[in-house]
Amino acid sequence: MKRFSGTFLVLSWVIMGFSFAFLVPMAWDWFWEGGRNWRIWAWCFMFTLATGAWLWVRHRESAGELTVRDGFLLVTLVWVVLPIYAALPLMFVVQGISWTDAYFEAMSGLTATGATTLAGLDLLATSVNIWRCFLQLVGGLGIMLLAVAILPFLGLGGMQLYKAEMPGPMKEQRLTPRVAETARGLWGVYFVLSAACMLAYRAGGMDWPDAFMHMCTTVGLGGLSSHDKSFGYWNSAQLEWTAILFMVLSGISFARYFMLWQQRSLTPVARDAEVRAYFTVMLLATAVITVMLLIGSVYPDAGTALRQAAFQVVSVSTTTGYATTDYLLWPTFVPVLLLFLGCFVSCAGSTGGGIKMVRMLVLVRVAQRELLRIVHPRVVHPVALGRTVVPQNVISTVMAFMLIYGGVMVGLTMLMLASGLDVVTAFTAVIGCLNNIGPGMGKVGPAGNFGSLNAFQIWICSLAMLLGRLELLSVLVLFTPQFWRR
Repeated sequence: MKRFSGTFLVLSWVIMGFSFAFLVPMAWDWFWEGGRNWRIWAWCFMFTLATGAWLWVRHRESAGELTVRDGFLLVTLVWVVLPIYAALPLMFVVQGISWTDAYFEAMSGLTATGATTLAGLDLLATSVNIWRCFLQLVGGLGIMLLAVAILPFLGLGGMQLYKAEMPGPMKEQRLTPRVAETARGLWGVYFVLSAACMLAYRAGGMDWPDAFMHMCTTVGLGGLSSHDKSFGYWNSAQLEWTAILFMVLSGISFARYFMLWQQRSLTPVARDAEVRAYFTVMLLATAVITVMLLIGSVYPDAGTALRQAAFQVVSVSTTTGYATTDYLLWPTFVPVLLLFLGCFVSCAGSTGGGIKMVRMLVLVRVAQRELLRIVHPRVVHPVALGRTVVPQNVISTVMAFMLIYGGVMVGLTMLMLASGLDVVTAFTAVIGCLNNIGPGMGKVGPAGNFGSLNAFQIWICSLAMLLGRLELLSVLVLFTPQFWRR
């Protein structure tokens, strides 16, 4: 594997950097729980740091520019390897958890999916819940952006990684001339939004641990909670509207905030076709569901119906996965619509999952062009988003992505069905994991969890989360013969 020595060198730095994440739950355990499990967190920190250092020693002589193939391999390795380390403390602290469930929980955290196999969250050690939620803050924007920021110090270029990890089809856009500067700018935006969210939750009545944990899973759009009832635990209108605000903000591309700050103008957001469609779809969906809840007499007044509809729409559309109620008890149309929205509403460059709104807009524009060509075969009608003409190579990539997305979704669903799962649970579990939404329907609905699935089904869901987070192509390209040819 000498050919990929540069890849393993950077991986070693990522592992060593990730080791310091264990100090966060260790600190909470020491100061909040009297140091009950601090030795476990300290051991995991030292083990992860040591193995990363060992890998660095093995490949420290490697240097040079990473190729595009190196970038894709590194991104995939990071998202496969880091959950192994992240699962270790769960094995020691959570009683009765299997390695399969621990890895699934870690993958769910780092991919900001929010699916869980654990019940009795209120009884778990605070440090465990802190860890589960903190993983979503780390994984939300992307571990690899942090890696990109340190690559210049290693003498390795980072543009390949930026292209492999950055969500959405417009991977060629740069916000600043240097990728490291871009990464630091995005992390800055992420930090400011996170701090504001935590303070807002604290002001709304959460204690400091809950405010920290739910900040992590709100800005990271992951949706894990320290309570089995999720946001329904508080039954607080103020906290729910606060969550709605920050979920909406986190569902927009962080690159837009960065550009907004650079230009000191709202123009980058106001003129963005994707952002306009993002708000339009969520507002329309909220209005439709509110009316349905009132017609079905699910809630007695319009205010409560609007609040509940808005929370579930924003939560699922942005692929966060919080719940204030079991919306599977609502008219069947509603949970199906919510899952559909979770597949595409969040913006490219945000911490959300799914197809991304920009891809859906490209598909709609292509469909409009083809319908126009049926009537006027010779017309020249370029596909455009706002004032920007979409290049043909981007259109081809989007079409290929959608074809692969459909094939993967069907293939994974068939595997789940072959394992003996019912069709509703199988299909929606794949949808929930592949789009990094979290809850689905059936046994994996908002009032349940993935703990009822067997080991084979859990591994399928873990694979779906990995594929969804890296948007399929970055992983599947590793399985092509051309990738491994010199």
